[in-house]
Amino acid sequence: MSEFVICIDSESNPASLIVGKVYRTLSDAEAQTHGLLRVLDEDDSEPDGYLYPASMFVPVDLPEAAKRALTAARV
Repeated sequence: MSEFVICIDSESNPASLIVGKVYRTLSDAEAQTHGLLRVLDEDDSEPDGYLYPASMFVPVDLPEAAKRALTAARV
């Protein structure tokens, strides 16, 4: 999965995810075997992110400058 994804469905978690927003993912092989992604969402209190169904996101390939900016902003 891509290091960055766009949320396409936040119906089950509207307070935590925004449709159309780019989120950073963290590697989690175990979660992926269950169809989940570890995502850094709107809750800054959890540095390890939260697990969400992968179907709620689509991968996105960003230019390096955008990746650096989003990583620095902890998106």
